[in-house]
Amino acid sequence: MPELPQPTTPSSLVGVSYVMPVLNDASHVRAAVESILAQDYDGPVEVLIALGPSIDGTGELVADLAARDARVRVLENEVGSTPAGLNIGIRAARYPVVVRVDSHSMLPVDYARVAVEVLERTGADNVGGIMDARGETPFEQAVALAYTTKVGLGGSAFHVGGHEGPADTVYLGVFRRTSLERVGLFDETIKRGQDWELNRRLRETGGTVWFTPALAVTYRPRSTIERLARQMFSTGLWRGELARRFPSANGIRYFIPPVMVVGVAVGLLLGIAGIVQAAVGATPWLLLGFLVPVVYLLFVVAATLVYARHRGAAVAGRFLVVLPCIHVSWGVGFVLGFLSLTSNIAKHTGR
Repeated sequence: MPELPQPTTPSSLVGVSYVMPVLNDASHVRAAVESILAQDYDGPVEVLIALGPSIDGTGELVADLAARDARVRVLENEVGSTPAGLNIGIRAARYPVVVRVDSHSMLPVDYARVAVEVLERTGADNVGGIMDARGETPFEQAVALAYTTKVGLGGSAFHVGGHEGPADTVYLGVFRRTSLERVGLFDETIKRGQDWELNRRLRETGGTVWFTPALAVTYRPRSTIERLARQMFSTGLWRGELARRFPSANGIRYFIPPVMVVGVAVGLLLGIAGIVQAAVGATPWLLLGFLVPVVYLLFVVAATLVYARHRGAAVAGRFLVVLPCIHVSWGVGFVLGFLSLTSNIAKHTGR
């Protein structure tokens, strides 16, 4: 792997450009930017905020942040999508290390320092760590718990942790800018899952994506059931699209929620048909279809007892709702995305 270029500044540390796409996120962006400015990294840094068309005061907020600190620059993202904002920031970046930041995330104070050390030590093209979801309200805590257990979002190391080493993908990412340029930056036709797809290209061109649990980024989950459902539906939608585009690059865990959704739906329909059979005097053997949704409900209850019972009644009660919301929303989205309906309904599912 190539050595990291050295900056033409008095510092001996490589320069770092933080890139953050933002759209209608006035409630989180200040904390995210402050976590960047509080880094203990001694090298030169800049913060590039790619601002999409916002109507909730985000524009005024980031303008104020830029006025208060010369390291912060606001870039216009007319398209508004996450990959477009990332590419705008990367093209404007002055430094050879690009740190991808989410407005819902808060970086630990040593994030850049540790990430640059790992880049230099491993020669990787991209390093990243754990999405450490933490909620404040009981609902957010239930969502965070689902994010960090295998029964929620699956067993990816960046959700549940793991040993340091090469990985398929990581949360966010700290990249060599030359590696991003080598693979053509982010694919702007992919509104979600663009990190996974870019990491796929990095690996296919001989690069290395490196996971380390030493990097744990605090993530604030969605605060309402509606917002969670929209997020999961959109994520599942694009995962289905990616599974269709790159069938050989997807693990079996991505297909479990859609199979569950289809199984429960078919089971309910068969069970209803069984009720009709009973009503007309026929043998109601189709009532056996109800076994599928019953088994799923028992799974949700069992998962709640295993993972949430020690978190208090308020969190456990919401976990009973959060888990099916994630599975069903994600699974339905996956099916629609896999059936090539992404372009028709993506505009209703966020960025």
